[in-house]
This record gives sequence, structure tokens and C-alpha cells, in this order.
Amino acid sequence: MIIQSLYTPTPDELYGPLFEAVQQSRVLGDTKTFVDSVPMMAPADIVTLYNEQKAKPDFDLSAFVHQHFTLPSQPASDYVSDRSISTAEHIERLWDHLTRPPDPDVEGSSRLALPYPYIVPGGRFREIFYWDSYFTMLGLQQSGRVSLIRSMVNNFAYLIDLYGFIPNGNRTYFLSRSQPPFFALMVQLLAEVDGRNILTKYLPQLEQEYEFWMSGHDQLSAENPVCRRVVQLPDGSVLNRHWDPKGTPRPEAYPKEVPAQQQAQELGMPTEVFYGHNRAACESGWDFSSRWFADGKSMTTIRAADLVPVDLNCLLYYLELTLATAFSQTSNPDKADQFEQAAEERKRLIQTVFWNTDTNFFADYEHATSQPTSSLTVAAVYPLFFRIATEEQANHVHQRLRHEFLQPGGLVTTLVNSGQQWDAPNGWAPLQWMAYRGLTNYGFTETAREVRSRWLALNDKVYKETGKMMEKYNVVDTTLLAGGGNYPNQDGFGWTNGVYLRLLSE
Repeated sequence: MIIQSLYTPTPDELYGPLFEAVQQSRVLGDTKTFVDSVPMMAPADIVTLYNEQKAKPDFDLSAFVHQHFTLPSQPASDYVSDRSISTAEHIERLWDHLTRPPDPDVEGSSRLALPYPYIVPGGRFREIFYWDSYFTMLGLQQSGRVSLIRSMVNNFAYLIDLYGFIPNGNRTYFLSRSQPPFFALMVQLLAEVDGRNILTKYLPQLEQEYEFWMSGHDQLSAENPVCRRVVQLPDGSVLNRHWDPKGTPRPEAYPKEVPAQQQAQELGMPTEVFYGHNRAACESGWDFSSRWFADGKSMTTIRAADLVPVDLNCLLYYLELTLATAFSQTSNPDKADQFEQAAEERKRLIQTVFWNTDTNFFADYEHATSQPTSSLTVAAVYPLFFRIATEEQANHVHQRLRHEFLQPGGLVTTLVNSGQQWDAPNGWAPLQWMAYRGLTNYGFTETAREVRSRWLALNDKVYKETGKMMEKYNVVDTTLLAGGGNYPNQDGFGWTNGVYLRLLSE
């Protein structure tokens, strides 16, 4: 296994003042465009030219960028949908437009070249994304595209071998953070087709991912209860949080983050702390949500790295179970027992530490106060999806989901309308699937069917009106075509397609 340094230069580091000028002026529109562009000569030479020319009266920044960079193409932008066919048929046709071949190794590109074909989400998202890919694979399995699932799993294994973990996506500017660890579920999905020996094939990568998330656990103490992505509880138990070591703005979202940071600084939050919390929320996949805000309303109170998320720890419980199974297959009973015990201990903690007795709901844990938060989110379905919740807990979660979260178009993400995309009134495909399966696991089939039918109906309605599958949907007001959020709604869309096909098959 070759694990490279995480400090591969990112676009902001490569281009410095040019990067800031382009992003702040938004001469390319979407701030992700420049960081995905490829230089036509050495970055240092471009910066030298920029410094020489920028003071000239006739200097045109946009023309300079177009002269010295190849801007990213959008291969699916000219795709015309046939709204006379069914949503499922449309998705089947769309797979090819969202598939990318193995990447060439292009000098100066922010793209991390992958050796196998893969699916991109769509729209501005031109690269593979970690947790999106699992839900996309659910649909690929229904479509019989197993070879593409194998390729994508192999790409993630390749990234683990190369960098020691799976980045948020295959871009240099994602190399400081991961995303929710769904790799074990991907491997198990592939095992459903290729057999249980798949677990042993990917055992080295599964174990390395676990080591990445647990890194620093041997440095924890009562005096130092937090290190990287691990947190020690008052009783000595260890759980996990999201974290990013960089305390700087994200290059792909630079101009949007600076004003919020300035407002947070005025309220007493240091710059590096704000950006650290911001990046931790991005690692969670929920970027952004009132779930991470101390006041439940504003980005200026973000505290994502101070919270121990319930969904993250459920995923790591499943990773521990998968490792236990894989080691038992390799006739290593000691390691199998080690991970089985770790899973049992984490299950106990999920049932207790993350259970809010005031709300009768699973919630994130705030390690500073040693209490679960009062924030109500659909992340509470994860203990049901992984069969961790007790029957009583599952019943309470079901009641609240049915009476408060279930809307005309499916489950709303939270009960707070903050303007953030992972809040009301938006619903997201991955959470509909996790909730559907979680409710089914505990016998709440009527509510599960309601979630399924309402979500599929909304997807069908929007497709018939627009010819598109959306990244997110407004599940409260189903007369609207899509949900709002941090950036224009994206069409495509990998995980929406995957969940639609899987729910349809149920």
C-alpha cells in the first residue's frame, strides 16, 4: 500500500492572487469552474504573467483566464430528455451520459485521475463523490450494470491505497477531508452479486479506512479528549466526529465563505475555527444544515466539529461488523472478535449516548456538554437502518417521522427552515432510502410505503414537467420543481436516479 502526502497543492495554493481575483470577481460565474480548469502551462508561469499584466489599463481578467486555462466541459449539458417515456426509462438512458471513462493523468489538473470508469452526480459535479456513489450503485444494481459497480468500488479501493482514505471526491481540493464512510456498504452490495469472498478481497482497504477514522485514538485522555476524528467520552469510551485539518476557505466555494467568516469573527469565533467547522460539515455531506448551528439558525454559529454525529457512528458500527465478518472468513478469530466487540460497544453507545430522552429521538452528541443536542433531523433513521435501535426507540422515531417529518413529497430533512439546503423544506434521495429501509426493518411498513410512494410521485411529477432528475426536492410544496439551497439545483442526478430505481423495485 502506497499512501501519499495529503498536501498536494490545491488551486488556491497554486495560483494565489490570481485565484483570489478570479473567485472574488466571479468572472466565470460558478466558483467551481476555475478550480476545475486545467492550465495550459506551468501554474507558476501563469502567475508570473498575471502579476506582470494585471496593472495594465486594458487588462481583462476573463480573457486572461480563457487564454491560459482550458475550462471544464459539461458533457451532459446538451442532453435532451424524452418526457414521453417513463422516469425509469429516462434514468436507464441517462446512465451513459453520467458515466466517465478512466481519467488521463493531466498535468496541472485538480482532478485525481482514476483508473476505472465511474458515474458522476451531474450538473456542476464533474467528479466522483464518495457517499453519493453508494446510492447511485443501488440503481446501477437494478439496471444490471454490475461491471460499473465493480469499477467504482475499485476506484475507491485505489484511492484508499494511494491516500490512506477516500476523499470527498477525486479533486486535490478534497484531499483534506472524507465523506460519510459508505465503502463497507458498497463492498457488501458487490458481495450480493459476486459472493462473500469479495469481503476478503477488499479487507486491506476496509481496515485502512477504519484506521483513518480511528487515527489518534491512542492519544486520547481525560485531559485531551479530542484528536482528529475521535472523541473520548467521560467514561473513556470513544466515538467519532467529522473533522478537517485545514482552517481556510474551501477553494471551490471561496467567495461565499469569506463574508460568513467575517460575520462569525465579529461574534467572537476565530477565523480558523470557523473554517474548520465549515469543512467538518462538508465532510458530513450535510453542507449546510441548522443541525450544525449552535443557535439552530445561522452559519455564524456553526459548530460541526464539536458534535459527534449519530449517522457517522452508525456507519462505523457497520464497518466494524463488516471487518469482523471479513476476518472470520480469513480464519483470523482474534481480529474478528476484536471488531465484533468494538461493534457491540458502539451499538451500546448509539442506543444510550445519542438517545435524547426529552425528545425521544436520536440526535447528535455534543462532547463539550456530554449531552445529545435537541436538533431533530432525519439522521435519526440511521439506527433503524442498521438495526441498532431498540424496539421502543424505533417506535418513538417512527411516530415523530410520521407526524412531523412526513410531507406530501416525502420526508423533510429537518423541521427548521433556515435557508440551508439540508433543512426544510428540502428532501434528499439518500435519506428517503435510509428511512424507507429503516422503517421496514422494524415493521412500520405502512409509513415506509407512504415515504416511498410520495417520493416516487414527486420525482415523476418533476420529471414530467422538466425532463430532469433533481439533486434535491421541495417535499413540503410539491408545486415547486426543486429544492433551494447553497447553489442552483443540479440535474442529473446520480443518487436520485439510484434511489428512484431501487424504491421502484421495492
